[in-house]
Amino acid sequence: MKALICFLLAGLLMLSGALAENEIMFQMDQVFMSDTEGTIHYNLYVPESYDGTVPYALYMALPGWGGLYFQGVGSARKTIALTECMISTYAIDPARVYISGYSGGGETLSLVLGLRPELYAGALHVSSQWDGDLNVLAAQETPLYLAIGEDDDYYGSDSAKQAYATLKALYLQKGLTEEEINRLLVLDVKDAAWFAERNARSQHGGGGLFALEPEIMTWLFSQQKGGTITP
Repeated sequence: MKALICFLLAGLLMLSGALAENEIMFQMDQVFMSDTEGTIHYNLYVPESYDGTVPYALYMALPGWGGLYFQGVGSARKTIALTECMISTYAIDPARVYISGYSGGGETLSLVLGLRPELYAGALHVSSQWDGDLNVLAAQETPLYLAIGEDDDYYGSDSAKQAYATLKALYLQKGLTEEEINRLLVLDVKDAAWFAERNARSQHGGGGLFALEPEIMTWLFSQQKGGTITP
């Protein structure tokens, strides 16, 4: 799989297993002026190997509250506008566009998937709650991974569990099998021991550790519209 083009919307990078830390050189606080959504701030990483001749995957990462710019419904529309801008500006494979959101960024991600889920091949929702329209997501069947601590000290885990249960019920109503649903939907609730083993002082703050788990990031980057791929 070609190296990812990563975009970080005004916050800290959630590292994926596909990129080593010493390879990350972001172009900081870039600005895109959208005709419909106004000023959009973002950080950008383009691999040195990118020359525009081969389509690359696109990874959009939405930060938590410290990201400042990206929260709420307006932020969801800005995320969509920026995704579309990057797809049209760079040589991006539209079948390999990914999105993740942590904390407040996860709320934004849920709203994005309730508006334009067809833009993304897979989504990772981390340490957050669900605010978006699950009926829209169910209609599109965009793969979704929900990761959270059992006793997340900001959100708790009930919202993520309810989103999983509701979305699964919608898929069952559509006639999908358990096997088909398991390919589209994952709920990963970590217990206190998981965070303690990683010296995380809180389950919410420790949510960033999910992005360092090869199994989770491999799941995300193996998704592709029309099937799965080997990263």
